[in-house]
Amino acid sequence: MKYKLYSLLLIIAFTVVWCGWAMPAHAEKIRVVTTLTDLADFARAVGGDLVDVRSLATGVEDTHGVPMKPSFVPVMNKADLLILVGFDCEHAFLPALLEASKNPRIQVSKPGYVDCSKGIIPRDVPKSTDHSEGDVHPYGNPHYVLDPVLAKTAIANIYNALVAFAPEHKAEFTRNRDVYLAELNAKIAEWEKAVKPLKGTKFVSYHEHWPYFAARFGLNYFGTIEVKPGIDPSARYIQELATAMKAEHVAIVVREPQFPEKVPKRIAEQTGATMITLPIMPGGVPHTETYIKMMDYIIHTTVAAIQSRK
Repeated sequence: MKYKLYSLLLIIAFTVVWCGWAMPAHAEKIRVVTTLTDLADFARAVGGDLVDVRSLATGVEDTHGVPMKPSFVPVMNKADLLILVGFDCEHAFLPALLEASKNPRIQVSKPGYVDCSKGIIPRDVPKSTDHSEGDVHPYGNPHYVLDPVLAKTAIANIYNALVAFAPEHKAEFTRNRDVYLAELNAKIAEWEKAVKPLKGTKFVSYHEHWPYFAARFGLNYFGTIEVKPGIDPSARYIQELATAMKAEHVAIVVREPQFPEKVPKRIAEQTGATMITLPIMPGGVPHTETYIKMMDYIIHTTVAAIQSRK
C-alpha cells in the first residue's frame, strides 16, 4: 500500500513538473527573441512584465554578421516570437539559426516571425544585386531604425505581434505602447529642434548606416569610407575621398564602433574634419543601453562636434 501511494505521489509530482514545462506560453511570460538590441528595447517597452526578451546581438556587433553561438539555438527553439529588422539585414546569420532552432512557430511566414520592416518604404534599393557591387541589400538599406520616426513603424509591428499572440493582454500592451510613444515623440521634437540649425552639414561614415537618419534630420550624407558595402577602402580610394571631402568642406567623419578607428581617424586628419564615434544599436558605446539613450547620444555628440567647429 505504501509502495503504491509512493508511486502515485511520484507520478503526480512528475505530472506537475511536466505540465509546468509544457504550459502554454500565455500562462508564463511571452518568450521573445530579437536579432538586435534596439528591437529588444522596443519589445520590452511594449511587452512590459509580460515578456522575457533576449537579443542575439549585444550592440557592438556588425548588424549584418552577428556571430552565431551554440547558446542561441535552444533560446530560439523555445521562442514564441522572433523579431527582426528585415530587408535582408540578418541574411548572414539568421537563416542558419532558424533552421537549427527546429521551432515551427518562428519560421518565415509563420505568426511568430515578426519582420519589423513591414510598412517601411526602403531607401537605396539596388538596380543590380551583382556581388561585384559589394554586400548588396537586394531589398534596400535596412538601417531605418536610426530614423526615430520610422522606428515607430517597427514598434507598431511588435505591438501587433504581441496582441496577436496574447490578445487577452491587449489593454496592457496598448498602455505600454502609448506611454513609450509619448516619450519618444517628445524626444523626436527635442532632437529635431537641436539639429535644426545644422541642416545641410555634410558628413561621411564608414558604412552606409545613416541615409534614413540624414534624411530625417536634414543632414547631407556625403558618402562612405567603404568603397562599397562590405568592401574596405584602398589607399587610392582613401586619397580620392579625402580630396573630394576637402573640396566640398565635409565637416564630420562618423566611425561606427564595429569598425577600426585607424582609417576614419586618418581621413579626418587629412581633411580637417572632426571624427566622432556613433553607435548603431543600443549598447554600442557606454551609456546607450536603450534606444532613446542611444539616439540622445547620437544627436548630442553630432551637434557638439559640429558646433565646436564654428
